[in-house]
Amino acid sequence: MPDEPDSHDPATTPIAVIGPTATGKSDLALDLAETLGGEIVNIDAMQQYRGMDIGTAKLPAADRRGIPHHQLDVLEVTDIATVARYQGAAVSDVDDIRSRGRRPIIVGGSMMYVQSLLDEWAFPATDPVVRAKWEDVLDRDGVDEIHRALTAADPEAAASILPTDGRRMVRALEVVELTGQPFAASAPKIGEPRWGTIILGVDRDTAELDARIDTRTRLMFDTGLLDEVESLLGLGLREGVTASRAIGYAQALEVLAGEYDIEHARERTFIGTRRYVRRQRSWFRRDDRVCWLDGASSTLTSDALGVIDPP
Repeated sequence: MPDEPDSHDPATTPIAVIGPTATGKSDLALDLAETLGGEIVNIDAMQQYRGMDIGTAKLPAADRRGIPHHQLDVLEVTDIATVARYQGAAVSDVDDIRSRGRRPIIVGGSMMYVQSLLDEWAFPATDPVVRAKWEDVLDRDGVDEIHRALTAADPEAAASILPTDGRRMVRALEVVELTGQPFAASAPKIGEPRWGTIILGVDRDTAELDARIDTRTRLMFDTGLLDEVESLLGLGLREGVTASRAIGYAQALEVLAGEYDIEHARERTFIGTRRYVRRQRSWFRRDDRVCWLDGASSTLTSDALGVIDPP
């Protein structure tokens, strides 16, 4: 067993590349991994799902430049993605990468996943009776009713959670009921990030980013998203509590069910993604540890390296 690296060893200090969807995080992470002898640790919740490739903009294996990727394709579409499961698995990955003298490059934009990994989030206890009560509301009355209940109980949580994410809203209502405090009160205080991680944020001009989201959305539908979703139906996608609600997949399922045409699904996917980007931006911009970089800059990689290892 190799010796565990010093917690402040610069050669193995993790680098997190975070920020809104479609800003260019993946390419920057690959550049950094190649330059610094790193391995990628995914921190995008939906890219954990095996077979959900087109709609999550998952890099094909052939485009990963031979760099090991962790926390990709680790769940079946019938599995429930939880922050707690991810936290435990990703911490093990980062520790293992560092123990081998390599550098973890953590990349993605799932907000609570980022905070759980970098801020050692300890999750509140659960109560099956309380959880079942809110799950019954979700099953009986749908996500709109759960969203209304959460808005009444904890407006801040309702604003920060995707309104189609019924499972997470149920969890927030459970925590509020059990603790008598807002959901955010159980979140960790922002301080020194775990492992001394260097946090880079990638963003772009809003109009430019909207155009990129539109292009990406059209490309997804044009290059086989509906076929991908149809192939996943036999693996239980429609029954998947988390996977079936992912942006793009929920809309594709509606097309396959005959509820909407493709153009309407594209538009709803674009709007949902743009809305999600606004939430990501608001969440990440609150963290003053993040060093923000322009994803459109021709010197993005060198700019990032200048932050990691200042001259």
